[in-house]
Amino acid sequence: MRRREFITLIGGAAAAWPIDVCAQQPAKLPTIGFLGSATASARSQWVAAFVQRLRELGWIEGRTVAIEYRWAEGNDERYTEIAAEFVRLKVDVIATYATPPVIAARKATAVIPIVSAVMGDPIGAGLVASLARPGGNVTGFSNQTVEVAGKRLELLREVVPGVRRLAVLANVNNPVSGLEMGEVQAAAKALGLDVVTLETRRVEDIAPAFETLKGRAQALYVANDPFMLSNRVRINTFSLVARLPATYNQREYVEAGGLMSYGPNYPDLFRRTAEYVDKILRGAKPGDLPVQQSTKFDLVINLPTARALGLEVSPTLLARADEVIE
Repeated sequence: MRRREFITLIGGAAAAWPIDVCAQQPAKLPTIGFLGSATASARSQWVAAFVQRLRELGWIEGRTVAIEYRWAEGNDERYTEIAAEFVRLKVDVIATYATPPVIAARKATAVIPIVSAVMGDPIGAGLVASLARPGGNVTGFSNQTVEVAGKRLELLREVVPGVRRLAVLANVNNPVSGLEMGEVQAAAKALGLDVVTLETRRVEDIAPAFETLKGRAQALYVANDPFMLSNRVRINTFSLVARLPATYNQREYVEAGGLMSYGPNYPDLFRRTAEYVDKILRGAKPGDLPVQQSTKFDLVINLPTARALGLEVSPTLLARADEVIE
């Protein structure tokens, strides 16, 4: 072969390299859109449980699966923006928690599967046709917010046995909070308690709500909601100033100074959420995956807060607690 022909051949091959290299690039990784209602730091334990279970199932972040994290930082309006972004990114599945972001994601897409670690009342909120056969693109887990409201009140009465007047604080932008308020009122009536409801929609509503409570309540029930959780320090502060023993649904409130909480074990729910995401990435349809319920519930009590409120927690209740903050 002549030298000029050899150089031409090599040059032609080199020109073809980029095309060949591109053809051999690995396919796009399956992508999970993680829609968080709060901040990454506030939900680090939940995310860690989710990612760890994915890894155990063979989905290694950055190698076999991509995860796009977006955080609403307690702003309800961000749910819609993030959901729309995930639709543009064409993620393979949306993982989230709490009813409001699920509603936003469901409005954004009826095609992309949505798995929620937490839903208060998925049937009542119109997210699924039934627990056994969701039927659409939404599935996940119910934290039985409405069902456990009565149990939470009973535990509060064990700490504050003389309570007769109860205040209920809720974010009325969350449809499940309305359902929960109704359940609390029914349970309170059965226990002989009078109820005062406090409705909030934004941060600026919290202080005036507590102002209206003076002398009208002896204890406080805070309805389950991402907005409430994001403002837990503010709510705890107002509760302590008003000397109102308060009960919540998540340990994060108690870790931030709240009196007590009774609710699902959220790391467990996020591990189970990862299992549903795994099934969907392997071809399962969300409408065929039943909505499951919480199986682990935690009672957490903050003793320093109890003492500050002049309350004595019985040894029997302390023995039943899953965690006691000293």
